[in-house]
Order: sequence, then C-alpha cells, then structure tokens
Amino acid sequence: MTMTPQQLVAEAKAQIKEIDVAAAAQQIDAGITVIDVREPSEFDAGRLPNAVSIPRGVLEFKTGDHPALANKDAQILLYCKTGGRSALATHSLQRLGYTQVASLVGGFEAWTGSGQKVTKDTTSFGG
Repeated sequence: MTMTPQQLVAEAKAQIKEIDVAAAAQQIDAGITVIDVREPSEFDAGRLPNAVSIPRGVLEFKTGDHPALANKDAQILLYCKTGGRSALATHSLQRLGYTQVASLVGGFEAWTGSGQKVTKDTTSFGG
C-alpha cells in the first residue's frame, strides 16, 4: 500500500511516546538526552538547551557515535521543527532497540511558542 508522508508520520506517532513542552522542560532540567533531528542550519539558528544535532537523514548511522546513545535504555527526547521528523526518528530508534525515547509534540515551534529558553551555541554532531 502506498502512503503519503503525512500517513507515514501518523503511523509512527501511533506507535511512539510523545511528550508536551511542559514535560519536556522538566525532563531537560533533569538531564535527559536531547537530540535535534533538524538540519544543521536549523540547529545553528537556535535549539533546545543541551541538545545535540544528529539530523534525521543520518540518525540511524550516528547513534553509536555519541556516548549518551550507547545505552539503549537511556532516556532520550527527540525534536524537529513541528514534530514529523522527530516522530519518524523516534519510531526508528524504537525499532533499533531504544526503550525510552520520546518525541516533542509540536517540535521546536511549540517550544518557542510557549516562551521556553532557546540556546544558540553550536554542539553539532551530525554530518
């Protein structure tokens, strides 16, 4: 069956955990691993606190390169601009055996729209 990109995202969202901005802010304060799956230019323009950049297109191949991702039971929060790419990425990590991954509902736009802190220093890890 052929699917649209929107259907693919909806299917992924039905199988993953999503958390809202308030819960994400609490988890970030508690030290959760945060992965920005947007493109490097998006990341450089502003990101969630403590986020590392691993773009969606290379995520599956880069997970073993980051010490925080060595433990497949680590708590990990993924986000993108609006939540579609991070839903797909979260689903992919689950399929790779990660047990505590979640996607930020509404992504970076929801984060900034709620007035949360944005960081602009660079900690890019993708490529």
